[in-house]
Amino acid sequence: MMKLTPFHLAIPVNNIEECRHFYTDILNLEEGRSSNHWVDYNFFGHQLVIHYKEQPKEDAPTNTVDGKAVPVPHFGVVLPWTVFNDFADLLKSKGIVFIIEPYIRFKGKVGEQATMFFKDPSGNALEFKAFKDMSQLFAK
Repeated sequence: MMKLTPFHLAIPVNNIEECRHFYTDILNLEEGRSSNHWVDYNFFGHQLVIHYKEQPKEDAPTNTVDGKAVPVPHFGVVLPWTVFNDFADLLKSKGIVFIIEPYIRFKGKVGEQATMFFKDPSGNALEFKAFKDMSQLFAK
């Protein structure tokens, strides 16, 4: 696998302070530069920026994967297995309401992975996942 480089993702949020609390205090992300209208975060080594944009809260469309309604679009990070489990425990302790509770997807099949989905206060869907065997990340 090639050396990964950080991605940059900017997402709209309809309340900077509510989302700043979520990303800083709930997800425990390190805050970087900011203004009254945007905040940079260290998103597991990647750059995530929340930008204020007045928007209605709408339910995202879904696609069925492994019998579950997966929100589209969504974003997140593939974490090491132990980090995933610790992060899931942290989120549960902070009262995160999951769209899809942490579980093992494709159990016993190619691409077996741990995954979980939840939304930020502005309705952006996040997925975090982990593979015991990272060589399965792109396996067919």
